[in-house]
Amino acid sequence: MADNQTRNRRKTRVGVVISDARDKTVTVEVPTQSLHPRYDKVVRTSTKLHAHDEANDANVGDTVRIMETRPLSKQKRWRVVEVVERAR
Repeated sequence: MADNQTRNRRKTRVGVVISDARDKTVTVEVPTQSLHPRYDKVVRTSTKLHAHDEANDANVGDTVRIMETRPLSKQKRWRVVEVVERAR
């Protein structure tokens, strides 16, 4: 199978950078919404993911797209694909 097809199957998420204190690493908060099975109410949760940012390009408040990748460290399993929107 071609490498491009394998890459396309990787999960991608869009979230907001909440920390860029470490070198080449950003912490991204990814919001999710789901419907409660019994009460039919929208439940909002969020997940913090650590992503590899090779160019140190993303800053706090930026909206970024991240993609699943091989484990890069103890916590990093994602990498920054692009900065969707810069913080104002």
